[in-house]
Amino acid sequence: MGWMTRFLSAVAFFAIGAVFSPETFGSKSIGLHSPMLTTLLKLAHLLCFSTAFGAALWVTFIGGIIMFKNLPRHQFGNLQSKMFPAYFSMVGVCCAVAMGVFAYLHPWKTSTTAEKYQIGFLLAAFAFNLTNLFVFTPMTIEMMKQRHKIEREASIGEEIGWTKNQEIAKKNPKLAAMNKKFGMIHGLSSLANIMSFGSLAVHSWYLAGKIDL
Repeated sequence: MGWMTRFLSAVAFFAIGAVFSPETFGSKSIGLHSPMLTTLLKLAHLLCFSTAFGAALWVTFIGGIIMFKNLPRHQFGNLQSKMFPAYFSMVGVCCAVAMGVFAYLHPWKTSTTAEKYQIGFLLAAFAFNLTNLFVFTPMTIEMMKQRHKIEREASIGEEIGWTKNQEIAKKNPKLAAMNKKFGMIHGLSSLANIMSFGSLAVHSWYLAGKIDL
C-alpha cells in the first residue's frame, strides 16, 4: 500500500527531525525517562488519537452520508471500496501508536484502574479496525461487486438512493437474497466501526478530564 508507506515514512522523518533538531532541543541527549521524551510521547499520543477520532467522526457521520445522498449508487460503492481499506489502515495505525504510547507511559503493574480501562478501550478500537480491515471490508467489497453485477443486469445502479433497488428486489429473488447477505455483512462492519468510535470517544472523555484549560 504505497500511501501507507509514504505516511509512515513522513512520520518517521518528522520524529527523527524533532529528536535531533538542535534548534529545538540543543545538545542535550534524550534519555529513556527524560521529560523531553515523555513530552514527545504525549505529543505522538495526542496526534495519533486526534487523527483517529477525527477521521472516524467524519467518515461515520458526515462524509459517507453526504456521498450517499449525492452520488450514483455504483459510483458511491466503488469509491467506498477504495476509501475504506485506507481509512481502516490509517485509523488502525493511529490506534496502535496511541495504545502503545499510553501503555508505555502507564505500565500495567503500576497503572490505576482508570488507566487500565483506557488501555483496554484503545486496544478495542485497534482490534475493531483490524477486524474491519481484514475481515468485514474484503467480504463487503466482494458482495458489493456481485450485487452491482445483478443490478446492471436489471438496468439499475446509476441512480441516487435505494428506491429502484427495493422495487426490483420485490420481483427479483436473486437481488433480494444478495441484498440480505450484503446488509448483514455491511451491518457487522458498521457495528465494528461504531464500537471503535465509541471506544475512542470514551478515551476522549478521559483526556478531557486531564486537560487544565
